[in-house]
Amino acid sequence: MILKIVLRQVCECPRVSQMLPIQCDRPFYTSHQGHPDDICPLTLTSATQELFGCRYDGDVTRDNPYKILRKEDILQDLRNRAAVSDFSPVKQLVLAYPEDELLLVYDRDFIYGSSFYLVLTVEGKDRHLMALEREPSDVFAAQKTPEPRPWISLGSEQEIEEESVTDSRPRLKCRISRVRRAFGAPVFFSDRNAAETKDGFIECTPYQDKIFSLKQMERHCGVQAIPNCNSSSTQTPWTYPKNMCTQYEPREFSKEEKENCLQSEELKHFISLAVSRLEVAIQQNEIADVFFDDWKALSEDDGGYAGKADSHLKEYQSFTDLHFSQEKTISNISWHPTISGVIAVAMTERLSFEDRINASTKLLLNPSLILFWSFSDPINPQLLLECPDDVFSFEFCPSDPNIIVGSCMNGQVVLWDISAHVERLQGTRSNTRDNETSVVRYCAVSSIEHGHKAPVTDIQWLPETFEVSRMGVPMENKSGMCVQIVTCAPDCCLMFWDIRAPRVAFQNMADQRKQKVEEKPLENPDGVPNTFKHLNLTWKPLFRVSLPKIDTSGEYSPLKFSLRDNTFNIPAIHSPNWGLNGSQTPNLFSDNLFFLPQDGELVYTDWKLEKDDSGRLFSVKPSHRFTIHDGLVNTVRRSPFFKDIVLTVGGWTFAIWKEGVMNGPIIHSSCSQRKCTVGYWSQSRPAVFYIGKEDGNLEVWDLLEKTHEPSQTQNITTAPITCIKPWIISSKQHLLAVSDHLGTLHILEIPWTLRSPCSNEKLSVNKYFEKEVDRLVYFDKRREMRTKEKKNMDAEELRKKMVRQRSQISKWILIIICLVGTYSVVKYIPGKLYFFLTYLD
Repeated sequence: MILKIVLRQVCECPRVSQMLPIQCDRPFYTSHQGHPDDICPLTLTSATQELFGCRYDGDVTRDNPYKILRKEDILQDLRNRAAVSDFSPVKQLVLAYPEDELLLVYDRDFIYGSSFYLVLTVEGKDRHLMALEREPSDVFAAQKTPEPRPWISLGSEQEIEEESVTDSRPRLKCRISRVRRAFGAPVFFSDRNAAETKDGFIECTPYQDKIFSLKQMERHCGVQAIPNCNSSSTQTPWTYPKNMCTQYEPREFSKEEKENCLQSEELKHFISLAVSRLEVAIQQNEIADVFFDDWKALSEDDGGYAGKADSHLKEYQSFTDLHFSQEKTISNISWHPTISGVIAVAMTERLSFEDRINASTKLLLNPSLILFWSFSDPINPQLLLECPDDVFSFEFCPSDPNIIVGSCMNGQVVLWDISAHVERLQGTRSNTRDNETSVVRYCAVSSIEHGHKAPVTDIQWLPETFEVSRMGVPMENKSGMCVQIVTCAPDCCLMFWDIRAPRVAFQNMADQRKQKVEEKPLENPDGVPNTFKHLNLTWKPLFRVSLPKIDTSGEYSPLKFSLRDNTFNIPAIHSPNWGLNGSQTPNLFSDNLFFLPQDGELVYTDWKLEKDDSGRLFSVKPSHRFTIHDGLVNTVRRSPFFKDIVLTVGGWTFAIWKEGVMNGPIIHSSCSQRKCTVGYWSQSRPAVFYIGKEDGNLEVWDLLEKTHEPSQTQNITTAPITCIKPWIISSKQHLLAVSDHLGTLHILEIPWTLRSPCSNEKLSVNKYFEKEVDRLVYFDKRREMRTKEKKNMDAEELRKKMVRQRSQISKWILIIICLVGTYSVVKYIPGKLYFFLTYLD
């Protein structure tokens, strides 16, 4: 310790510091309290040293401590390992470095606290390299005679005084003397028995000294624990199988014995005693179900009304990527239908229309992607789907989950086939560097000339139960596979697409033979599957449906739509307005839909084309239009338990509709303080749905608990919520995917109270909806009755007013007659009075 302090004091001396040659050549080594601004100490693991070829005492030594690193290699390591990389603390400084090569210096003596440090400026790099190339002769030639400078105390002498040993008392003195004549006399040594001589030896026996005591601070000991072993054995007798059979026949009384038993007094007495008890038992069985499990019902009731302590959503996992999610938002999310724990998200740029035009060149160089996330690897996406433009909506095919369709901002429809990557999605990601995330290119894209002229905002698969012909007529789908798609865009039309190969016109044998000869194998350098090669760049819609307005000329611009996805369409009995043609018989296929225009309205129409007198097809006008929401409507979603119940979210409110009841919404919320951005029904409870807000809050509504306010509100993020999608992993685990405007995907675990339905919950919710329908019908009748009463009151008031006017006119006639004296003709017409007076001479 004293040597260390002395060395520090020597180094602090100005004369000694000037005499050190290392100060002239490498001025950045002079301080060990911190480090210069142009370097950054780094601690590199053995894997990083081997990767960049900078192993200490091998690639770099004390004599050769410098290593040149390529900037591109460092950035590639940051992309591969992200936050795990050893260069992650200096990522921004490396990106800001102007040149392509950086200097790494091996700090063997740990002058700056680490084994390496990275030079972050060009001037520092040149200074280090110049010091390396300088010869030793030049170093000594450049030295000058040091000039003495005054001593500046930094406190080191105080440390030396504290560590020095000083006398606290006078030293003890001991004097030894002997006879003078014995000086220089020879000395003879011999052996003798110490026991024979008195005081021949002194025995030093151990004893406990109370002046001081030693305390044992640490002890090394070994402990080994073994389980208790017990040896036991058992033996069972061996039995061999035997074939056995039993035959029996019923034994009955004879007719005489039966008659004697029925006529006996004992049986009559027994029946007279038991008949009252039997009647009571039968009545009790009719009143109460004796096989009903009360404990199970009690637990369900407790859980339905917050009987469980855990009633809030818990964050299960979150996904974001520093490269693919940066400066982007999530426009749509979808769970994989068959692979558990895999979810896909569509990333879009957070740019306005003007900013998108200004940055069009940059957007072309960075294609849009759909990311596949897996619970097995929350850091890296498992699969990337390349898109021609930003995707607003995409859906997995219900018949084949490996087929994905998406809608793009440029008006095109895209198809992907991920059959070759199913094993990667099902397994776990390996840790090897060569296993990069696969990028799947789209198999087919629709023709720009024949597609939408505006961004495609919504896309859905038609159910596998029916398909649509080229004339727009619904028919049965005999294949049982989903092969048709419906899209909508603000270009005022819906389009129906077919993914099957188009029918080829008749060709003669010579043309077919010539075509086979001219056919050549298609080149496929990107490994794109040939599943839809017949549709690529030539895909046209099967037919389109325009959406004319009801009361004025022009057409609606749809943003979202909702098809009735069941096979049979049973009309509602609550409203006489069901059906556009007035028939009350069920149709085989439902051709009605709700769609949301840009004006913030909800429109109900029939997409089936009709023929006019000339046989030309045209789109009928919508049957109903509603303006309920106070802003742009962003969600129209059908209940998974009631196909005729629809949830719409827009502006500051949400509403619940019943298809067939066209008097208005059966439930309409009050205005909230924050805008509603998205909504979705629960997949396990008919009475529960979720509403996302622009402030990042998620509202949980339970219609059986509260209808005027949400059951609970929970903050998920600080940005607006863009998408919500629940999913059922198992009966004991339900998840809720929530995405925000910053590009982060949150996976929440739904608690037991929100995933387990109460007893007869579906029946209770259905009765509640029916009561709301009756209430709506009652209000309409009262409104009609009040209107009729008001009309009658106005007519009665008008009649009384006319009677008063006639009485006033009669009085004026009498006054005029009295003043004139005589008259020849007085003619009265209602509203006018004519006098023809003849004065007598």
